Amino acid sequence: MHRVAHRGYSAVAPENTLPAFAAAVRGGATLVELDVRTTLDDVPVVIHDRTVDRTTSGSGYVWDLSYSAIAALDAGSWFSPAYAGVRVPTLDATLSLLAAPGPDLLLEIKRPATLPQVKTIMEMVGSYGLLDRTIVQSFDPEVVRLAREVAPSVRRALLRLRFDAETVPLVEELEVAFCNPSIADVLGDPATVAELTSRGVDLMPWTANDLTVWPELAAAGVAGLITDRVAELTGWSTTR
Repeated sequence: MHRVAHRGYSAVAPENTLPAFAAAVRGGATLVELDVRTTLDDVPVVIHDRTVDRTTSGSGYVWDLSYSAIAALDAGSWFSPAYAGVRVPTLDATLSLLAAPGPDLLLEIKRPATLPQVKTIMEMVGSYGLLDRTIVQSFDPEVVRLAREVAPSVRRALLRLRFDAETVPLVEELEVAFCNPSIADVLGDPATVAELTSRGVDLMPWTANDLTVWPELAAAGVAGLITDRVAELTGWSTTR
């Protein structure tokens, strides 16, 4: 079962930063999940929210800020004084860190994302020789379509806020390898879980931080767990 480090090992280091990704590798992650957005001047950076407000010392939408403005922000102090001065990493710096043999990447391209932006992101992944080690995912089916257009061979995943009537048709249309729903959907809709797995689509639910639920999720047949507590998941996985 995959051990997916959600935004890095984000229980012990500020999410989507180089320290969190390095900790995820040390914590035994088999996949490192990260979020990518593009700045005003077309630099892919690793940050989850639409704005920089929650996780940095600045404010404003990522797409309205230049890379130099974002690079000047403190992205660690909100988590702990020990991480004061940590910056929002570029995708390039993140790929450089993770290019050594180790975990694969679960790369979420956040919307809005244009075809040129998705092309730049995928070309950067390819420049590090990581296409075979990367799964590209998005909540937005159009972003998944764009990823397929620019990198047809890359593995794809469809994120879902909830299972609905469109889930299975979208999975078929987009030819995804993974469908990544909420924990509540996995535990509350076994029929859809069975239908997806019968079609060869693996499930990795988010965000599995409650250790007491891990056995039930494993019994449901998931392919992995997306968690902030990846080292704990590693320990549990190796002893169960």
